[in-house]
Formats: sequence, C-alpha cells, structure tokens
Amino acid sequence: MADEATSPSPEISQDAPAAGSGIPKSIFLISYPKVVFLYPTFLAALFCGLYMTFSGAEPADPSGAVITTLFLCVLAVNMIVLSFDFPRTTSLTLFFFVAAIITGGVLLFRTYPDLVPAITDFLKLFHPFANSHFFYFFATMIGIIFIAVAINVQFDYWEVRPNELLHHHGILSDLKRYSAPNLRIDKEINDVFEYVLLRSGRLILQARGESRAIILENVFFINRKEEQLTRMLGALQVQVRDQNAAH
Repeated sequence: MADEATSPSPEISQDAPAAGSGIPKSIFLISYPKVVFLYPTFLAALFCGLYMTFSGAEPADPSGAVITTLFLCVLAVNMIVLSFDFPRTTSLTLFFFVAAIITGGVLLFRTYPDLVPAITDFLKLFHPFANSHFFYFFATMIGIIFIAVAINVQFDYWEVRPNELLHHHGILSDLKRYSAPNLRIDKEINDVFEYVLLRSGRLILQARGESRAIILENVFFINRKEEQLTRMLGALQVQVRDQNAAH
C-alpha cells in the first residue's frame, strides 16, 4: 500500500505586512506620567507672562490681579482634574460648568466693582498678584519637566511587531521579547478629561504564556493605536488561516 503523503504543519509567517497594505510594520506604545496633563497650566503661565510683558500692566493694577486670578483658576482646575477621575461625560460637564460660573463670577465682579458692592468688598480681601517673571519661571519649570519626561520615555517603551512584542528599557536598551500571536488587547478610558486633552487612555496587553498582564497608562491617541494593533494582529490571523487552508 502506497504511503500516504504527510501534510506539512502550519506555520506562522514571520514576514512584516506587505508594503502598501496600510498595516504598519511596527507600532510604538509609550506610557506617560500624569504630569503631561499639566500643559493647560503651562500655556496659561506663558500667556499670562506675555500679557504682563506687552501690556505694561503692573502686578498691583486691577488688570494684573485679574490675570493672576485667571491663572490660579486654570491651575486649580488642572490640579483637581489630575487628582480625581471623571469617568463620565456628564460629571466632566458639570464640573466645568461649576468652574466656569465661579471663574466668570470672580472676573465679572473684579472688572465691574459697582455691580454688586457687597460681593466686590468681599473679593477685595482676595487680591493675588504676580509679575511676568513669576509666570515665565513657572512656565520654564514645567517646560523642563516636560523635556525630562520626553527624554525618559526614550528609555522605556513598547514596540509591537507582527510576530512579537518588544519591551525596550534601560539606558543600555535592554530588550525583552514576548510572543505577539494571540495577543489580547483591552482598552480603557477611565478619565474623560484626560481623553479630551491628549486622546489618552489605558492599554492592557496579555501576551500568550504570560501570567501577568502588561498595563500601559496614559497612552496618547489610544483609539488610533488600538485600530493599528487590531489591523496588524488581524492581518496575522488571516495569514495563519490562509496557510492552514492551503495545507
């Protein structure tokens, strides 16, 4: 009796997606610290510094007090948002509504002191002021932190390829490899405000054969990253099925 032909075992191709397929050859995932969400305060400090410089306003002038109050309000809102999660759009909308009313009311009564004299007299007890040097120093301080963060993440990031997941870390570029096929991806957006600021969220990666999940916090443009990962890994699965069908 003639020997039966033995079909070759299915193999996963290690080749990168073909050029022009619209699938990236590699996807970089970077987890950022929460300090990056302080950029509204950085912009506010820069704006206030430029205003104080070019308007010629003195810190003790009414306009100087108004601009300082505006900066403090932006800083307070930014710090509150970093301290608490706002998982729903309604909670974020309510928070901004209340913050806008308080900020608008303070600015209104400072600009028009005769509108409600009793409130104006109360607000006169609160008279913060700062010069342009304060705002420039504050903006420079945060800017330096941003630069330090940008440098630091160059030594700790993840790279997803069609056949493997790589963790680059350390000054000497240490590398740890994980198997990418059957990689499970979960996306979470726990803070609406952080998503609005930088389209960020949390990615949870579960590699095959690994007991612990890989959690990446504050990944920028998370929807785009998830779409790219889905297309890349989906193309790999289709490739595996096509090879099985050919055998």
